[in-house]
Amino acid sequence: MKVTLKIQRYNPEQDRKPHFETYVVEQDPTDRVLDALNTVKWQHDGTLTYRRSCAHGVCGSDAMQINGRNRLACKVLIQDVGTNITVEPVLGFRVIKDLVVDMEPFFASYRLIKPFLITSEPAPTGRERHQSQEDRDLIDDTSKCILCAACTTACPITWTNEEFVGPAAIVQAHRFIYDSRDQGKDDRLNILNDRSGVWRCRTIFNCTDACPRGIKITKAIEQVKRTILFEGP
Repeated sequence: MKVTLKIQRYNPEQDRKPHFETYVVEQDPTDRVLDALNTVKWQHDGTLTYRRSCAHGVCGSDAMQINGRNRLACKVLIQDVGTNITVEPVLGFRVIKDLVVDMEPFFASYRLIKPFLITSEPAPTGRERHQSQEDRDLIDDTSKCILCAACTTACPITWTNEEFVGPAAIVQAHRFIYDSRDQGKDDRLNILNDRSGVWRCRTIFNCTDACPRGIKITKAIEQVKRTILFEGP
């Protein structure tokens, strides 16, 4: 089947502003949008630039706008979006080239919330730190995050406020705040109890809709808010 891809292009060394270019490629209905982008790059225009790696929805590299919605190109089937597909970079971050954006602000927010186990207790000799199934269930959802930034770049607050840590950082904080093995809960709650933290969220649900892993992001943010309010950092 013929598929028409309308792709936003931008080369800062040549272009004054972004523009669209159109490509017609042959694809199967069960091919993914990433397959179509690969066809463009490998057979039509080798200058097309985008991120991709595992192609199986695990690495989170290929988040982009597909027909106006943040999605992973490797998970979207052509038969689900039709034969006329518009592809644009995600919003909120500086475009480096074509579909590639500068992810450094995203990872700066990620580092801010200390995304690692904090504990003063030595590990049990010869074995890992155990959790009960009930304790694991508390963080099972937010542990699925693959740092694709689809949620953060779908958030209107992120588009207009560079200081906001963003949904993904809060999801990562949630994963450790409620981890029974971690002792850094108060540190993270203090970080998020700030004008650039959870209180900047307006509960729009764009983040939840955009998540390719199905994480209930808005729910996680609200849980952190309630913990700050009723338990305090």
